[in-house]
Amino acid sequence: MIGGTSLAGGVGSVFGTIVGVFIMTVLKIGFPYIGVQSHYQLFITGIILVFAVYMDILNRKRKS
Repeated sequence: MIGGTSLAGGVGSVFGTIVGVFIMTVLKIGFPYIGVQSHYQLFITGIILVFAVYMDILNRKRKS
């Protein structure tokens, strides 16, 4: 999902996974720092994950 590593057995890269983890960590640390309420934090993080899954689906369709 994040960083190119797919839950459906796709091929990811170490760099892509590290970038994905970095993005999620920045969000987790940054949201409380700027004062975003916890339920909004979960919502925004969920939207980002759904977007990542959608992009993975599009990439799989394009390659096949």
